Amino acid sequence: MSLEQPIYSTRAHVFQIDPNTKKNWVPTSKHAVTVSYFYDSVRNVYRIISLDGSKAIINSTISPNMTFTKTSQKFGQWADSRANTVYGLGFSSENHLRKFAEKFAEFKEAARIAKEKSQEKMELASTPSQESAVGDMQSPLTPESINGTDEERTTPDITHNALPFSHSSAINKHWEAELAALKGNNAKLTAALLESTANVKQWKQQLAAYQEEAERLHKRVTELECMSSQANLIKTHKTELNQTIEELESALKAKEEEIEGLKEEVDNARQLQAQRDALALKLQETEARSRDLEGQLADLEQRLESSQLGQEAFRKNLRTLLEILDGKIFELTELRDSLAKLVEGS
Repeated sequence: MSLEQPIYSTRAHVFQIDPNTKKNWVPTSKHAVTVSYFYDSVRNVYRIISLDGSKAIINSTISPNMTFTKTSQKFGQWADSRANTVYGLGFSSENHLRKFAEKFAEFKEAARIAKEKSQEKMELASTPSQESAVGDMQSPLTPESINGTDEERTTPDITHNALPFSHSSAINKHWEAELAALKGNNAKLTAALLESTANVKQWKQQLAAYQEEAERLHKRVTELECMSSQANLIKTHKTELNQTIEELESALKAKEEEIEGLKEEVDNARQLQAQRDALALKLQETEARSRDLEGQLADLEQRLESSQLGQEAFRKNLRTLLEILDGKIFELTELRDSLAKLVEGS
């Protein structure tokens, strides 16, 4: 089994062309997934593989006649004749698309060089077998080449006609025995040829069976290689998921701390609200007392004003009384002086 290793990975949204319309794109992943280039060092093959969970949504072998086309700043596509589809990738940035296209061109050139080297090796390996086959075709093995033609077997040398009859009869017997032996050999060769033909048919059947078995094993090897590459992808994906889980756990912990802080702020806000409500109640009570005091103050001001008016009237009356008293005192003083004069005069 060949061993494939990822040599470049990125993340993108994966699409395939609609097989019915050949125009619309059909998304094969709900979110961005990992898309990787794999290299098989044994078969010298480059592949693009992507998994959505445990499902392979891209399994494309790069060939020299493939072309990766940028259709927008963040989208590219290529056609895979073996898979009979067109793949599309949507990237998060133009830089990711440019990097993927550069890798595609690099591995496409590497696939072309590997194919040329493989063809050269096949040509070198096939040259000796072709030469031997030509040699075999130039000298085929036939019964005539072994036994000779009928003319060679039945036509004696012309010089035998001059021999005596007895000697000619012995030669004829010799040739008849030789002919019988040749016929026997010819029959054996014919039987061997028929047996060989039957064996060739059997070998062809066995070869076909071996070819079918080899094709089945090749498919099984391809499936196992795909499973191996998928296992590597799953392992990579699992590592990424573990990293994502750790990041999410860290983010969750930060959110929990933030929630605790918000709870404390809410408790503080509730306490402040209770204090505000208490202060509002006190303010209402103070405003009520203030209104009462304002009423009392207004009453006192009214009473003070009335008292001031009464005091003013009292002062006026007091002044009048003082003026009258002063007049009376003056009159008494005059009366005293008059009485003193009278006393002195008497």
